[in-house]
Amino acid sequence: GYTLYLGLKHISLTFSSRSMASKTPVGFIGLGNMGNPMAKNLLKHGYPLIATDVFPESCKEVQELGAQIVDNPAEVADKADRIITMLPSSPNVIDVYTGPNGILKKVKKGSLLIDSSTIDPSVSKEMAAAADKMGAVFMDAPVSGGVGAASSGKLTFMVGGAEEEFTAAKELLSCMGANVVYCGQVGTGQAAKICNNMLLAIGMIGTSETMNLGIRLGLDPKLLAKILNMSSGRCWSSDTYNPVPGVMEGVPSGNNYQGGFGTQLMAKDLGLAQNTATNTKTPVPLGSLAHQMYRMMCARGYANKDFSSVFQFLREEEGQ
Repeated sequence: GYTLYLGLKHISLTFSSRSMASKTPVGFIGLGNMGNPMAKNLLKHGYPLIATDVFPESCKEVQELGAQIVDNPAEVADKADRIITMLPSSPNVIDVYTGPNGILKKVKKGSLLIDSSTIDPSVSKEMAAAADKMGAVFMDAPVSGGVGAASSGKLTFMVGGAEEEFTAAKELLSCMGANVVYCGQVGTGQAAKICNNMLLAIGMIGTSETMNLGIRLGLDPKLLAKILNMSSGRCWSSDTYNPVPGVMEGVPSGNNYQGGFGTQLMAKDLGLAQNTATNTKTPVPLGSLAHQMYRMMCARGYANKDFSSVFQFLREEEGQ
């Protein structure tokens, strides 16, 4: 039974008819670095899975764990009335939902469609409108936490959509995440994610500049980090994810900037922040500068390194 995962206090609930009835098949589209571990957590919680990916080899792992693999998103929609999508960017989302073999070609009335991709909020709104025409419900539910949190089921989901559908979405998302937060109407999940990552990038660049200046002034990096973290300059990039090699253990800077959240992905999210700022006529001078710096890093061979490698990039700029 599922009691293994749920612990004693949930046993009575596990076998109640409602919970058993709710284990109807769930569709999953996009089995990449994030989608694969997320789909595995749904399987672990006892949900039958109908899955597809544009790269068939990405489906092997979940197939071995019991997922049924189909050819395209339309086939998923034909077999499941709750579908989660996890895709790289806006054009992929548009194609998977509205393309010739898209979800909306065969979607059942009353289906719940949850998109966990990070895309432009305006695209989320377009998809919601298209789904609504077919009698289906679309919600945006982008994530923070990265691949590690996806594997351990500890992601944070920021959810936008009709509030009365939130409970149904939360049932599924709670299998893959520790925090599921309702943000408001469709697109607000994306908005929350984009705003957070813009601040994260600005904070990481600021931390890297500060650490580099302090080191050049003769301060020991560990001591400087300790002082920052007990002072008003403290931030997540300084106290949890320090970009200077050797200052902290268990972070990408200590492992040649491998793993973590790639520079390329940060550049993508900052591009979305820039687009949304332009569309809303919002001044974001530091957000724009952060976007350009991460773009430049992508062009200089940092694309697949963690975004904290901006520290290394700054050192390289000054020829060290």
